[in-house]
Amino acid sequence: MRDVRIVDMDAGNIFDYGFCGTKNPQHEGCRRKAEWFKNRQKEGMKYKVLYSEEKGTVGLIEYIPGEYAWRGIEADGYMVIHCLCIFHKPYREKGVASQMIDECFKDAKKEKKHGVAVVTRKGAWMVGKEIFLKGGFELVDKTEPDFELLAIKFKKDAPSPKFKGNWDKILAKYNKGLTILWTDQCPYIAKSIREIRETIKERYVINANIVELKDHEQVQNAPSPYASFSLIYDGELLAFHPISNKRFMNIMDKILRR
Repeated sequence: MRDVRIVDMDAGNIFDYGFCGTKNPQHEGCRRKAEWFKNRQKEGMKYKVLYSEEKGTVGLIEYIPGEYAWRGIEADGYMVIHCLCIFHKPYREKGVASQMIDECFKDAKKEKKHGVAVVTRKGAWMVGKEIFLKGGFELVDKTEPDFELLAIKFKKDAPSPKFKGNWDKILAKYNKGLTILWTDQCPYIAKSIREIRETIKERYVINANIVELKDHEQVQNAPSPYASFSLIYDGELLAFHPISNKRFMNIMDKILRR
């Protein structure tokens, strides 16, 4: 499309274009995500936005070398897409998502990667697989409940990425009480965590272990493929993607009535 362009994000323009639809430096999650992004740039992360002079930021893509991926996968030698999103409907079905994926291809080839990989799912918080399958990606692994790992290889004999697995073994470490694992990979998690902390203090007579995962090694050993957020109670994974405070209360009220 002629009225959009792809802009590389860096420390100098973070708050000009923003993250996931917000660019207010006073926004708690945006501020935290900006700091997180600066640290990830050292590891080779790329964050690019699709910018319209009329509408502003209308889409994004975020990717990083697989060794440093913030997902529960083993993808050394690949470039891993964390997020791909087009916010404004008029810009969907216009080929711009494929254009952004092509940016990832260019960087992956420049860095002599095996290929590009992405975790997809049918539900919320992650991109669906259709756009990738149309672009030549293939299913290389899958895990419950509906996570699929897709990859496109630049060389046919390249090893395939895979999910870390062993989710039950990892969950067993959190078999007592409430544990929440979270990160700043998504700018909307911080607000939920702050509100959930207040709710636990005011509403529930329980101890909670709320842990911020601060590096890729911790994240890659989280108990789910999404990895950037996990809600666990007595060893049971109750939510594997970011949730609102209201959703948290609904889950906990149900659990504590058992």
